[in-house]
Amino acid sequence: MAEPFDRPASARSVEIEIKNSRFICHVAPTAGIEAAQAFVGRIRREHPDANHNCWCYVAGDPQDYNQWNCSDDGEPRGTAGKPMLNVLTHSGLGEICVVVTRYFGGIKLGAGGLVRAYSQAVQTGLDHLPTEAVIETFAVSLSAPTP
Repeated sequence: MAEPFDRPASARSVEIEIKNSRFICHVAPTAGIEAAQAFVGRIRREHPDANHNCWCYVAGDPQDYNQWNCSDDGEPRGTAGKPMLNVLTHSGLGEICVVVTRYFGGIKLGAGGLVRAYSQAVQTGLDHLPTEAVIETFAVSLSAPTP
């Protein structure tokens, strides 16, 4: 039996600005990889003019690394998706997807600046996020002879 874990109780979005670039962090509960991919697609459709829609998810139990994935979506390799996933996996949350939409503000942040910015965006999105417990259940049926 799996250990209980927390997931987002509802979706939310928060925005931060770093050196004129807008970072919008979208967080949603997503039970399974297909639901996480659908959420990423929805955010991409909502922000088609964004420079980047970087994402990460823990689509199931947070201990099941087979349910983890991330993407830099055109940012330099390793500067967005993995730092975002690092923040997410250390949160202990499961069944969660995060997309950070970036609108470039004209000032280059450099690799270290991008890592810090995307990590900060995810942490800001997780701060004060309402959560609910996920507890594995199963149905049991008992039958007994009547006297």
